[in-house]
Order: sequence, then structure tokens, then C-alpha cells
Amino acid sequence: QETLFPYIKNNVKEYLRAHWEEEECQRDVGLLRKQAQEDSSLDGAVLIPLESGSGEEELERVIQAVVDNVHWQMSLDRKTTALKQLQGHMWRAAYTTGHIKGEIFEDVVPAIRKWREAGMKVYIYSSGSIDAQKLLFGYSTEGDILELFDGHFDTKIGAKVESESYRRIAASIGCATNNILFLTDVPREANAAEEADTHVAVVIRPGNAGLTDDEKSYYSLISSFTELLLPSST
Repeated sequence: QETLFPYIKNNVKEYLRAHWEEEECQRDVGLLRKQAQEDSSLDGAVLIPLESGSGEEELERVIQAVVDNVHWQMSLDRKTTALKQLQGHMWRAAYTTGHIKGEIFEDVVPAIRKWREAGMKVYIYSSGSIDAQKLLFGYSTEGDILELFDGHFDTKIGAKVESESYRRIAASIGCATNNILFLTDVPREANAAEEADTHVAVVIRPGNAGLTDDEKSYYSLISSFTELLLPSST
């Protein structure tokens, strides 16, 4: 919230100018243009025109429309494939050039290593795309830690607030839902996972949204992975 999304807002125009002629960038813009047409009836939606001629002024007009569309989608916290794809490509460029790094809490890597040594598998499920996840963990403050994870899931498997998503993940990894522990900081996700008979712990970290008193009393809460007492895998 404090690094990745502001980076997109502050740098999208510069990125588009620098990469406009590249095929990947044009595919991203094409997807955003198609999404904008689908969104045309929504309040505040920003259409992206086709370039109707050459020249710097015409290019700036189209780029500005893309920028305005991206800002509008982000202001509504939308998760469209078109937006996620552009964000992923921008983050890739930022990670590989060292402009941003994935920040990992210091208790995380030792805990995951311990779990893996005990025979457990560790997966990431995020509303961020799998590509974005791999960048965060591949270019982290702890170095490249992708080897710690057995797989990645994003919203292509389903939304994190839908219980069916957790059943699909369990089926995908060949595990019963009640043999999975899901860690999250979002109560709606915790509810969905519980409905699928998945174990849940809610993680309290600096910067996370606060919980109600009812949520605090209902959920198992941890503030560090060291607080998790997991059974050895069989």
C-alpha cells in the first residue's frame, strides 16, 4: 500500500513514455483500452482513444488518457486483469533496476525454513498476480527467497473472499482443506477460508488495518511467525 501502489501512480506516465514503442507495452495499453470500453457506463470511467495521427501532441493525449484510466481504476481499488498486467510489468522494471525491494519481516524466512525442514509445504495466495509475487520475493530485502515456496496462487483461482477459492487451492495441491493453515490480515478472507474448513490465523503487523473487538476475540492472532506452533508433517 505504501510503496508499490504509489510507485505506479507516480511513475506510470514516465514508464509509458519510455516503453511506448515496445510490443509488451502496446499489448498492455490494448487491454486497458478494451477494459475502458467495458467500463464506459461507469461513473468517472476514462476512455482511451486510438492514436489518430502522428506527432508528440497526439501521443501525449493518448498517454494521458491511459494515465487517467489507471489512476481512476486504482482509486476504486479495482483488480482488473488489464490493470494488474500493466502494474506487474512496471514493478518488474522497478525491481530489476533496484528502485524497489520486497520488504520481508525478519521472523519470516527463519520460520519458513523451519516449517520446510519439518516437511511442510508453503504456498502464497495473493490478490497480486503470480508474476508480481515472484518479483516481491525474488528481489526482497532478504535476497531471492523464491526457493522457500512450493507454489503461487492469485485471483485466477478465485477471489480471496470466496470460500470456493480455498477448496480449489486444496484440490490443486492435493491436500484436504483441514490440513491447511491460511495466514491473512483480512477478516473477510479469514471467514471465507474458515467456511472451506481451512485453519486460519490472523496476522497483526505494522500498517495493517485494525480489527474490531469481536474479531480480536474470535480469531487466533499472531504478530510474528515465531508464535505459530505447528504440528510436524506426517
